[in-house]
Amino acid sequence: MLFSTQAFLLGFLPPVLALFHLCAGNRTARQTVLVGASLLFYGLWNWHFVPALVALTLANWALGRAWAATGRRAWPIAGIVLNLVILFVFKYAHFFAASLAWAAGRPPPGWRILLPLGISFFTFQKIAYHADLLRGARPVRGALDFLEFVTFFPQLIAGPIVRHSEIVPQFGTDPRGPDMWENLSRGAMLLVLGLAKKAGLADTLALACNPLFAHAAQGATPNLAEAWVAALTYTLEIFFDFSGYSDMAIGMALMFGLRLPFNFDVPYRATSIRTFWQRWHMTLSRFLRDYVYIPLGGNRRGTARQMANLLATMMLGGLWHGAGWTFVAWGALHGTGLAANHAWTRAGLRLPPLAGWAATMLFVIIGWVLFRAPDFATAGRVLAGMAGLGGWGHAKIPDAAVVWIAIAVALLGPSSQQAVLRMLRPSPPLAAGAAIAFVFLLLLIGGRIPDAFIYFQF
Repeated sequence: MLFSTQAFLLGFLPPVLALFHLCAGNRTARQTVLVGASLLFYGLWNWHFVPALVALTLANWALGRAWAATGRRAWPIAGIVLNLVILFVFKYAHFFAASLAWAAGRPPPGWRILLPLGISFFTFQKIAYHADLLRGARPVRGALDFLEFVTFFPQLIAGPIVRHSEIVPQFGTDPRGPDMWENLSRGAMLLVLGLAKKAGLADTLALACNPLFAHAAQGATPNLAEAWVAALTYTLEIFFDFSGYSDMAIGMALMFGLRLPFNFDVPYRATSIRTFWQRWHMTLSRFLRDYVYIPLGGNRRGTARQMANLLATMMLGGLWHGAGWTFVAWGALHGTGLAANHAWTRAGLRLPPLAGWAATMLFVIIGWVLFRAPDFATAGRVLAGMAGLGGWGHAKIPDAAVVWIAIAVALLGPSSQQAVLRMLRPSPPLAAGAAIAFVFLLLLIGGRIPDAFIYFQF
């Protein structure tokens, strides 16, 4: 079930929210509602994976309890290995088998493994949990607490990636406190804003982007205008798609009295690639920093080792996004960019802010072409078109006004989470405007075939 559908917004979320608040005074009851609703949400995609999700979650909880009882490091290490094995089998086994077959000149294997929805996100949360135990964090005591931590439906499929120390302590707080109505109203505003990003902007931008990439995938080199339209619309689409999801997830969590970490902070205003990664998918960036880059040695073992660590970290980050060599290359590109950024800064060099922003955006846009293309050949044709090798030409842009609105919001607007959670002041006109916008968006998504969020595939 997708957040951006009428079935979810009218048929799933309201009754779950009502039932939760009806029994909010009892911790066990409200947690049971959330865990049950989360498993139903997941099962509506494919119920066959629900027992596996529950079993894996309870196994990880049991390993944490074994660590608490014995203090033996073998238990959290086993938890990390278990989750890595699960991730490898489901997400990467076919990819590596196909790559080896290609290298040997043989056809790819005929078998495929169905990828469980959200596996990258919930395995990463459990890996972080066990890694934190090794660093001295307190394990989660109750099985119900751990089930809610892992399966909480707003962030189950595509994050934000939440640490147990950030959310589990909130489970004991009665959501009917003095902030309840403000949490409900601000959460609803963030939900509407995220829906507007997804349905109003991202899905509309996809109408311009997808045909151009599909044309390139069929062997055509786009002209200059088509290539840049394809690259720019995807740059905007992926931002509004994923930040829209994050807004909806954070907003819904707030409506249940829970605060999730921010995930985006106007990344397209960054003036360096390093700053970009401090603003884009922030919970993944900190995961890669804390659980990959720093354990590899970070910047503590000399410049050459730091550069290698950055490259390795970002290549793993690229592979996490998808089982494909284009994703690895995208990660390598960003790792190289981060290494160059560090070297540039260490040398005491600086670019004027406008020049830094332009260079950063050009780098990011080129990277998104590699990220979006289904293969290197398609990426090469789009990049060749961007360089003018396909001729000048022109491009037809459906709903061009939406593109200009998206550019203005991405470059000039504040962070949506900052705006809704910290800047806006409740008022009747604001509430009425949000209600009208919500009705309009419901009608809009009702007339379209629903598009899954881009990060659902990861």
